[in-house]
Amino acid sequence: MNQLKLTITDESGRIDKVLADSFKDFSRSQIQSWLKNQLVEVDGSSIKANHKVKPGEIIRVTIPEPEILDMVPQDIPLDILFEDDDVIVVNKPQGMVVHPSAGHPDNTLVNALLFHADHLSAINDVIRPGIVHRIDKDTSGLLMVAKNNHAHEFLTEQLKEKKPLRKYIALVHGVIPHDKGTINAPIGRSKDNRQKQAVVSEGKPAVTHFQVLERFDEFTLIECELETGRTHQIRVHLKYIDYPIAGDPLYGPRKTLSGNGQFLHAKTIGFEHPTTHEDMLFSVEEPEIFKETLTNLRKKIDF
Repeated sequence: MNQLKLTITDESGRIDKVLADSFKDFSRSQIQSWLKNQLVEVDGSSIKANHKVKPGEIIRVTIPEPEILDMVPQDIPLDILFEDDDVIVVNKPQGMVVHPSAGHPDNTLVNALLFHADHLSAINDVIRPGIVHRIDKDTSGLLMVAKNNHAHEFLTEQLKEKKPLRKYIALVHGVIPHDKGTINAPIGRSKDNRQKQAVVSEGKPAVTHFQVLERFDEFTLIECELETGRTHQIRVHLKYIDYPIAGDPLYGPRKTLSGNGQFLHAKTIGFEHPTTHEDMLFSVEEPEIFKETLTNLRKKIDF
């Protein structure tokens, strides 16, 4: 087990808040779990979440070993657009998590890929074989998956150099007056809600280009192109400019269009093949509920 140590100098207030402010790589729920399981000690004694810290106190946190997830191949249907010895291009449906986590131990894209493919790259940890990049659970669309380590390293390097083409279709609240634009704003963990990302001055550089495809009475259909790939980047950037994605439970308004989560679809992906060095380009249609919603907006049907 690992340990964290913090000596109180000018920090003040409840220990759960102090820990959250000091150890930003951990969520509030993780910190509450440490306190509940008596893994936090002040000057050698376990304390509760409402303990108020004092100057000079030494806080030690014992971090439990991560839960080892059993990576079981599962016979889950996959919509594969392309596959060879190096790469799989797969169309992930809305509602599917990309890889296992504490809240989603199975029925993920990785579980399905393990059943489908004899080999996946092993560069990432055991729960993310083959995964070069991710999209959110309720975002649909295209992902490139590496079947060997050479392919993984090659594709990862392309991402670092901002070479792959990644275009998304999004339906947003509000009518965007200009036909295109670029959002260049750094993204990091939200200071108000650790489950969210936000535009923050100390965040990592993030750039999203967008172009208006169609306008409706109260919504706009846009195409977004990623220059960087931060967590929740498109969702955060569109909220930042006051055009949040319709159906987004985390960044959008409560009064929104009904669907299966945010109306965001990874429609197009392009990259250089790791072995043949051919330019690969793939595109896939939006989910049925996305297309039906657009049809209803065009017909001005009330939701």
